[in-house]
Amino acid sequence: MSSNTNVNGGAAAMTRAGQQSKVKMMVEIAMLGAIATVLMLFEIPLPFAPAFYEIDLSEVPILIGCFSMGPLAGAAIEFLKILLNFLINGTITAGVGELANFIVGCALVLPAGFIYKYHKTKKNAMIGMAAGTAAMTIVGGFMNAFVLLPLYAAAFGGIDAIIGMGSDVNSAVSGMSGFIMLIVVPFNLLKGIIVSIVTLLLYKYISPILKRAR
Repeated sequence: MSSNTNVNGGAAAMTRAGQQSKVKMMVEIAMLGAIATVLMLFEIPLPFAPAFYEIDLSEVPILIGCFSMGPLAGAAIEFLKILLNFLINGTITAGVGELANFIVGCALVLPAGFIYKYHKTKKNAMIGMAAGTAAMTIVGGFMNAFVLLPLYAAAFGGIDAIIGMGSDVNSAVSGMSGFIMLIVVPFNLLKGIIVSIVTLLLYKYISPILKRAR
């Protein structure tokens, strides 16, 4: 009788611990999502890109969450960031632009999270972020060419107007391909590098706090 009681009590304790861990993870996801949403509001203009291309550091807490809790948690934080921004600022693209931004964001954080998950070293974190930056640059180019730029064109007076905005800051831009290669690709590369450096600098300080919370 006492043996069965101990077994049942141990199983119940493990169940409670598992439930508590899930709740704490959800709280961390919500917290990092809120931080990412706030950071998304602080945008840095770039001299080589039109005004609607501005860098923000919202992927930093998402990468930290990815490294701390895994790539699926990172995707959840990215989704929460996009959703909160949608609720706060609304949309001019019926949600399509937000979906594209979610895909581009995931292209950065998911490769980094998957690579780091199985080999949790600083070297692999750097390799993961480099892979994520490359993936985001490629995916971002395609999403801009086929989704985001057509949407911006509809909102700002046509594709020629968008290309004209690019030509105003870089005279070498003369068409869609030039816009992608001379503005979109450097933009995503620069964002990936900056976000990766900031994440690398902050992760060792923030990670212990997240781990203790669980």
